[in-house]
Amino acid sequence: MKELTHINAKGEAHMVDVSHKSVTLREARAQAVITMQEETLQMILEGGHKKGDVLAVARIAGIQAAKKTPDLIPLCHPLMLTSVSVELQPDLDRKQVVIFATCRISSQTGVEMEALTAVSVAALTLFDMCKAVDKTMTITDTRVLSKSGGQSGDWYSEDK
Repeated sequence: MKELTHINAKGEAHMVDVSHKSVTLREARAQAVITMQEETLQMILEGGHKKGDVLAVARIAGIQAAKKTPDLIPLCHPLMLTSVSVELQPDLDRKQVVIFATCRISSQTGVEMEALTAVSVAALTLFDMCKAVDKTMTITDTRVLSKSGGQSGDWYSEDK
């Protein structure tokens, strides 16, 4: 089993030193799912929400969140992201919105946390904007789908 990278020999939390790592193109893709009542999703899709374009606001929130990841996760490196995309895919049959984020960078460390933060905050934004009309919403399946680049190489979820 691999060792935890954020714990030193004394068992203390610390920021990982990545200065010895090569700069490579790195990418991570993550997802989250928010499930809601059919009427809530229909209202969002028809543009009938009083707060405006709920999906556009969630997309922007996700992008902003990716850029603020080191402010939220204490031991994350501040990164100069070169690309962040957030996609929201409504699914009326399942009464949910599937949120995907892809983050890219040329750096010495990966961007999995940025992608996870983006989908999480996008889902929370949808929840916040719709909670007045639907208190039954749930946020699930937040996970990394893939990552590429870096020392450990590429990784893909088996059920992406």
